[in-house]
Amino acid sequence: MRQPTFRPFHTRRAFAASLLIVGLLAVGAASANTFPQKPVRIVVPFSPGGGTDLIARTLGQEMSKDLGQPVIIDNKPGAGTIIGTDAIAKAQPDGYSLVMASFAHAVNPSLQSKLPFDNAKAFAPVILVGRGPNVLVVRPASPFKTVADVLAAANANPGKLTYASQGAGTSAHLAGEMFDNLAKVKTLHIPYRGAGPAMTDLMGGQVEMFFGTAAAVAPFVERGQLRAIAVTSAVPSPAFKGVPTIAATIPGYAVESWYGLYAPAGTPKDVIDRLNAAGRKAARSPDFTRKVEQEGLNIAAGDPAELDTYVRAEEARWARIVKENGIKAD
Repeated sequence: MRQPTFRPFHTRRAFAASLLIVGLLAVGAASANTFPQKPVRIVVPFSPGGGTDLIARTLGQEMSKDLGQPVIIDNKPGAGTIIGTDAIAKAQPDGYSLVMASFAHAVNPSLQSKLPFDNAKAFAPVILVGRGPNVLVVRPASPFKTVADVLAAANANPGKLTYASQGAGTSAHLAGEMFDNLAKVKTLHIPYRGAGPAMTDLMGGQVEMFFGTAAAVAPFVERGQLRAIAVTSAVPSPAFKGVPTIAATIPGYAVESWYGLYAPAGTPKDVIDRLNAAGRKAARSPDFTRKVEQEGLNIAAGDPAELDTYVRAEEARWARIVKENGIKAD
């Protein structure tokens, strides 16, 4: 009678471990090949109605066509984008949770003394969607028609001229801070939980001006509900014909907005690549370009490294500006 063969315990354990690894690799390969199998969520760290919300919703609609799954927009405003961004820093790295990052993402590390996440370690870049100017806008009935008018009012009433932003650390906030520092004036920053409520109060007369993103303010300028005084880019924007730059009055002035998708760190590379491919296709689609290019957004839509390189450079640039000018979060 044949005697049973017994493997040593350590051999059996190694064999079982190898089976587990093979199984996990098979599951990983299958999930990557079939991604996505459920809706994808994009967190927008602002209230509905602003430029970031518009970009995310328009891009998401186009991405859903390629992914074959709905792309859901989840607005999580507050704390200068930190609440919504932190939600993705702590999300499962499976590709189903993304954040539409913007200017504040690159500025918060130097503006905020403590962040609940580390930009360099918590996120994986997916795609830089595009870049564009901010626009200094006022109500149609405002007495301010030029940057010189704003400077005159700021000099006559130090600390009383108000400007809105979509939150501390955002492009609108830093655009105002740079305006004050380079022009040697003092205005009063009023932060909101998104561009939508900021523009509501601007049109209602609660604040006097807004350095809003082009995507947020363009429809209101086009309808005559707001008047554009100047753009924050170093050169004039083709989307705002006849509108001068702030730099024409305040030399050296330049602020740029941007929009980029991030996933949690640890998201598999093939899933990132799938999301990037869908994002590229969406950003270059006729519907998306028609809606955003007329609002001053220059589409980028390259590989994930493009977003990583750009944002690292922006972090370094704004860290220097924040330190040199003593800019602080409100």
